[in-house]
Amino acid sequence: MPSLIVPRRLPARTAPLVTAFLLSILMTCVVSGIATLLSLGPTPDALWHWPRAWGLSWLVAFPTLLIVLPLVRRAVARIVAPL
Repeated sequence: MPSLIVPRRLPARTAPLVTAFLLSILMTCVVSGIATLLSLGPTPDALWHWPRAWGLSWLVAFPTLLIVLPLVRRAVARIVAPL
């Protein structure tokens, strides 16, 4: 019977960093894509400019999320009743 290879996982303490990293990638992808399409229209030129807009917005969003996410979690904890 072949052995199953279990991929290594990051330690639990890295969860806030990984959360901010993935959230910033996904959100900036969507927002920069929409903003680029609204600005330039659905043209090949928009596809050319979008990666640059995405990269720049991610450079701002990731550190911002690292700072803001703990504040948001505290605010949510005050607003939402615990289980």
